[in-house]
Amino acid sequence: MALGLDDGTMPDVEVGPDNSYIIDNKTYVSKDEVYNGYKCADRGILLPFISEYTWSIEVRAFLYLVGLLYCFLGVAIIADIFMGAIEKITSKTRKVYLTSEKEDEPEVIEVRIWSDAVANLTLMALGSSAPEILLAIIEVIANKFEAGALGPGTIVGSAAFNLFVISAVCVLSIPKGESRRIKDIKVFAVTAVFSIVAYVWLLIILKAVTPNEVEVWEAAVTFLMFPLLVLLAWMAEKNFCGIPNKTDTSKQIELGNFQPADKFLRDRQYFRDGRLDRDGLVAFIKEVKNYPGLTDEDAAILAASKLVESQSHSRMWYRVGAVRNMTGGRKTQPQLSTKLKVRSKDRMKTLIMLEDGTNQVYNAMNEHPDAPTLGEVPQVKPHQNAVIDFHAASCAVMEDIGKFKVAVCRSGRLDNRVSVRVETIDGTATEEQDYMPINEVITFEPEESEKFVEVEIINDNQWEPDEEFFLKISLLMNAEEREGVQLGRISIMEITILNDDEPGVVMFQKRGFLVKESIGNAVIPVVRKNGADGEITIKWRSIDKTAVSGKDYTGGEGVLTFKHTEIEQNIEIPIIDDMTPEKDEHFEIELFDPTGGAKIGQINRTAVTITNDDDFNNVLNNMMQMTNANIHAMQVHHETYVSQIKDALNVNGGDIENATAGDYVLHFLTFGWKIIFALVPPPSLLGGWLCFVVSLACIGLLTAIIGDLAAIFGCLVNLDDAITAITFVALGTSLPDTFASRTAAVQEKYADNAVGNVTGSNSVNVFLGLGLPWFIASVYHYAKGSKFKVEAGSLGFSVGLFSGLCIITIALLMARRMFSIFGKAELGGPPCPKICSGIFMIMLWLIYVLISAFQTTGYFNF
Repeated sequence: MALGLDDGTMPDVEVGPDNSYIIDNKTYVSKDEVYNGYKCADRGILLPFISEYTWSIEVRAFLYLVGLLYCFLGVAIIADIFMGAIEKITSKTRKVYLTSEKEDEPEVIEVRIWSDAVANLTLMALGSSAPEILLAIIEVIANKFEAGALGPGTIVGSAAFNLFVISAVCVLSIPKGESRRIKDIKVFAVTAVFSIVAYVWLLIILKAVTPNEVEVWEAAVTFLMFPLLVLLAWMAEKNFCGIPNKTDTSKQIELGNFQPADKFLRDRQYFRDGRLDRDGLVAFIKEVKNYPGLTDEDAAILAASKLVESQSHSRMWYRVGAVRNMTGGRKTQPQLSTKLKVRSKDRMKTLIMLEDGTNQVYNAMNEHPDAPTLGEVPQVKPHQNAVIDFHAASCAVMEDIGKFKVAVCRSGRLDNRVSVRVETIDGTATEEQDYMPINEVITFEPEESEKFVEVEIINDNQWEPDEEFFLKISLLMNAEEREGVQLGRISIMEITILNDDEPGVVMFQKRGFLVKESIGNAVIPVVRKNGADGEITIKWRSIDKTAVSGKDYTGGEGVLTFKHTEIEQNIEIPIIDDMTPEKDEHFEIELFDPTGGAKIGQINRTAVTITNDDDFNNVLNNMMQMTNANIHAMQVHHETYVSQIKDALNVNGGDIENATAGDYVLHFLTFGWKIIFALVPPPSLLGGWLCFVVSLACIGLLTAIIGDLAAIFGCLVNLDDAITAITFVALGTSLPDTFASRTAAVQEKYADNAVGNVTGSNSVNVFLGLGLPWFIASVYHYAKGSKFKVEAGSLGFSVGLFSGLCIITIALLMARRMFSIFGKAELGGPPCPKICSGIFMIMLWLIYVLISAFQTTGYFNF
């Protein structure tokens, strides 16, 4: 036991009873005597709260581990709120006026005040790394300005996990055949160099300049590297030096970042820069309303989803989304309801599929209750794929026809060789009794546009009512055979078995049809009755009444062709929606001049009435409100205490319809944390700064508890603080970043938000997480006339090992960018090199952890 007065002299000490000491007539008991048998009770700053003297070490270790994991969830939730405050602060914009076609109305756009590079390296880096940084600061202050092992070890361990594991996860997560490159390579180069310099500088401090000691100037230089990094990254982003970019991004920033909204309807831009405006919403509604079955609420949800997807997102946005996925909270990414995702089982005809493979909206119609459910129907892209379907949706044949042929048509792309499968499906008619089953593959050679399938009807010479069965076209299972081919709208054909050999009578199904102005295309069915023998044609023409062709609808003339056995065809009339309120209008369609022996039936003319939708302004205002409400529900931050508390109380932020079983479990586990942190002031107050300060204080308090839990747990299981730091604590604080980076890697076009910010975050951790506390402690010791001791030991070894492996990893990422064997991209690329790269980086992390642990425990020394 070391004793000494402030002036350096030794006091008079006498040995008292029971291992006590008498100093200046006062009795003292040694710490070892006080904690005798109470293992690790002196390791915490705040813990333990209650006496654990009678508890077994095993129970205490288990409880501390559970508490540590639970506190990781808590710090992730408060970090979510902290990120919301940062998003509010960095989202401030300024208006820029541009010339427009209208002389009196200049175009106004808003651009962010904060530079992306500055925001990423300051507030956003602080948000994602706050637990590690605060842990190092709190540890130094709690140790009476003496260095500890937990804080520095966590910073280095977290940096290793971020660089090795997160990079590996991002490389492996890219879908097959895709790749991602870092777009702003200059900023990445700056942060990558600084991430190496930061740890090499630590090694120089600890091993070379002043071994096992940190002086004031060394700590000051470490801390001042942070603003230097921010300055150089900002200069690289603005391209103040170096070779000019092919496109001057700095000028583009001044004019606003216009993001094309191409994920919903290709080559259509409805919402410029991800902002909702009246004209864009009108255009969007016009397109969406072309597809029957979608309500105004559905359109509002789709518009909000499109708006969110068309916006550019920061790494912080993905991190908040990852945390909410981990805690069953309100999602930041668009979620289409089950209504918009599930196909109806009692509908057969596919009417709509929106978006290029990401969010699909199906509304299938089936005219017969026993008809099969349609499978996945790809989006029709006739300029890219061959489109295969039947010539008609239904046909009727006599029972004694024997064999007949059904036409399978090909449209769209014709220069490739494609194959599809045609098979029969029972309806009221059954195979082997009423017809012979079919299950065959038909192949269209290049430029071949029509094939025939031979169907055989069984005549059993017994009376029976009309029966039907189905022919279905499907794509082959082999992925290679599915490329370049696409099913059309009529992929299932109904065949009715009847006894008739007349050409039939052709007429409209009804005398009148009522359609909404927003329907898109009016579909008018023409039926063939009393016979279906032979091929016939009939002409049709539109007749203007109160509705005028070219203004209210697109009319004209045409010919319908009924092939042998076909009994129904449709006339499609495009309806023009001018999105202005007006009275109901109508036009007529007339059938005339049949051929092939057919006759015109009683209903040879039908009236089509175009009814105006609800009052346009009210509808559009409601749509604006609903869309804004959906967008508001996807915001990162809350505007009021009410919405903040509501989100905390409800699973998935109140979106019960889309909540999963996992969301309920995670919400239950984190409910306590959510209620506590719902009392933090919302970011809407004081521009987000009040929430920023309060959240940071909460993170600091929770980080102190995590430090105690980790230190006591490590002590109970005989783990050195350095090992606990680079394993349990580093993993716990880095998991949200892992999920965030993976999501960004899959969804973003570039790799910047996935791995581009990892090196910057690692640099900031050193400059703030070690530079700041070491500067405070070194100044304190300098004022006291003592030295601030930082034992190189395991920390110096860990830093040196990480620095070497860091150089290897960054070199690998650059090699992936440069060489075609890797796909010339940091992420994704060819399968074999991608998998090898990911495994290699994970192995580097395992090597770092194992060798650092062995060195700390004394298995070997360097």
